[in-house]
Amino acid sequence: METPVSAASEIAISALRDKAPQALELATHFKKGGFTLALVGGSVRDILLNRLGNDLDFTTNARPDDIKKIMKNWAGEIWEIGAKFGTIGAKRDELVFEITTYRSEVYVSDSRKPEVKFGDSIEVDLYRRDFTVNAMAIELTTDSPTFIDPHNGVRDLLVKTLRTPGAPELSFGDDPLRMLRAARFAVQLGFDIAPEVLKAMSEMAVRLEIISAERIHDEFVKIMMSPSPRIGITTLVDTGLCEKFLPEIPKLRLEIDEHHHHKDVYEHSLAVVEQSMALEERLGGPNLVIRLAALLHDIGKPKTRALIDGGGVSFHHHEVVGARMTKERLKKLRFEHQVIEDVAQLVFLHLRFHGYGGGEWTDSAVRRYVRDAGDLLTHLHVLTRADCTTRNKKKAELLASNYDHLEARIGALMEQEELLKIRPDLDGHSIMEILGVKAGPIVGKAYEYLLELRLEHGPLGEERAKVELLNWWAKNQS
Repeated sequence: METPVSAASEIAISALRDKAPQALELATHFKKGGFTLALVGGSVRDILLNRLGNDLDFTTNARPDDIKKIMKNWAGEIWEIGAKFGTIGAKRDELVFEITTYRSEVYVSDSRKPEVKFGDSIEVDLYRRDFTVNAMAIELTTDSPTFIDPHNGVRDLLVKTLRTPGAPELSFGDDPLRMLRAARFAVQLGFDIAPEVLKAMSEMAVRLEIISAERIHDEFVKIMMSPSPRIGITTLVDTGLCEKFLPEIPKLRLEIDEHHHHKDVYEHSLAVVEQSMALEERLGGPNLVIRLAALLHDIGKPKTRALIDGGGVSFHHHEVVGARMTKERLKKLRFEHQVIEDVAQLVFLHLRFHGYGGGEWTDSAVRRYVRDAGDLLTHLHVLTRADCTTRNKKKAELLASNYDHLEARIGALMEQEELLKIRPDLDGHSIMEILGVKAGPIVGKAYEYLLELRLEHGPLGEERAKVELLNWWAKNQS
C-alpha cells in the first residue's frame, strides 16, 4: 500500500524532472566532483503544492569555493552575495539556482547577526531549518533521486500545519526571525500554526529585539502583501511579537467601556485593510502603500482620545498625530523614503472628505482636495471608501453616495481644468517682470497669493491675474 510519503516522493521527483530537468543535469556535475546535491526546503514544499516557481534552492556538502568552480563551468555567470553564508547563485534557462553548503546558524547572546557553521550532514542541515514543511529534500546525486523527510513534513503539509523540526524554543532561539516567518507562512500558505509553536512565539517574543529592522521589514512586508494580512497581523498581536516592532497596532485595542464610547479601533483598522484590498484594482493590483495606510490610519487615536461631557469620545487631530507617528515608525522599520511619505500623507488626509459635511462640494473645495492629494488621489479615494465600516446600512449608503458625488465633481472639473497640475496663471518670471522686482521672498508670496486665487476661482487668465497681482502689490506696498 502506498504511503503519503511514497506518493509525495513520486509526485515531487516526477514534477522536478518535468519542470526543472536542469537540476538533474547540475547534479551530475556535483557527483563527478565527489559532492552531494539536493533540492531542499521551500522548493520541495512548493513542488508538492504545485506552485514551484523559477527559484530553486539546493544544499550540498561542497564548500563555497567548490560550488563556485562547478557553477562557473556549468552556468557561466554566478553571484556571490551570500557566499559568507555558504550560498552561491546562478541563472540558467530562466531558472535561478541557489546552492548552499550544509550549515547550522545560531544567534548568540544579543547579537543581530547569526554565527554560521558549515556541516557535512544533510540530516543536521534539515534539522536546523525553520519548519517541517521546509525540512524536506530530494537527494539528486544518488543512483536515483531520493526523497528525504525525517521530520514528517509531508504529514504536516497534508494537514496544513506549521511545526518545527525540533522543539520550537530551540528553533526560535537559533533564529528569532522564524517567529515572524511562522506568521508569514501561515498567511501565504493558508496553514495553521501548531499550538506549541504559538506558545513558544508568545513566550519568546522578547527575543525578536535582537533582529535587525531590515530583516523584520522584509517579513512584515510579505505578511502585508499576502492574501490574508488580517490573519498575520492578528497572530503577531496575539503573540506579543507586534509589540516589539510595531507597538502602535496592539495599542489600538482601546478598552471599550460600558457606555460603548467608541468602536473597536483595532478591529476597525483590520476591516479597513480588507476593504482597501477589495478596491485595489483601482490601483493596478496589490498595493503596499494603501495597505499600510489602511492599517495605520488611526494610530493617532490612542494618544488623542478624550471623553466628552455627557457621553461620547473624541479623537481631535488624530490624523495629524497619526501622520507623524507613521513617519517615525516606518523610518525605524527601514521603509523607503517615498513609501514613508506617501503613507504618512494618506494618514494625514484620511479625514479630509468628512470635513465637507453632507457632500455639497464647491469647485474650490474640489480643487483643494485634488491639490492636497496630488499623485495619491486614487489612493485617497480607496482609503476613504474603505474607511467606512459602519454596520448602519443607511449611513454606509449615504457615505458612498456622497463620495460618488465627490468623484463625479472631480471628473467634471478635470474635463474643464488641469486639476492635477494646478498652478497660478502667472509664473515666477512673469511676476518679477510685472512687479519690477528681483527673485526673493516677495515673489514666493505673490505666487502663493495667485495660487490661492486659482484654487478659489479656477483659471483666471493672464490679464485678470495681472490685475489681481497689481492690486495685491499695491495693498502690500502701503
